[in-house]
Amino acid sequence: MELFKMSTKRKEKESVDVLEKEELQHELVLFNDEVNTFDFVIDSLISVCEHTDEQAHQCTLIVHYKGKCVVKTGELSDLKPRCSKLLELGLSAEII
Repeated sequence: MELFKMSTKRKEKESVDVLEKEELQHELVLFNDEVNTFDFVIDSLISVCEHTDEQAHQCTLIVHYKGKCVVKTGELSDLKPRCSKLLELGLSAEII
């Protein structure tokens, strides 16, 4: 009679700590107004925030129905000039 020897392998899970750089993300918020047309706001978002046509349309509708919409998130250094440009165009925006 032949005996079969069973072997067991032990698997150990190695724990690895990952150091992630935490960057504070800011939001560029566009507010509704009664002055600018949908087309103007859409064109502005495409130009200033580099939105696609679909993104710009969706944000414009959200602004219209909800009163405001976050149109861009990122570092403050990127959002400041974009916010300034939207304000120059006569839109109502702020960074939070």
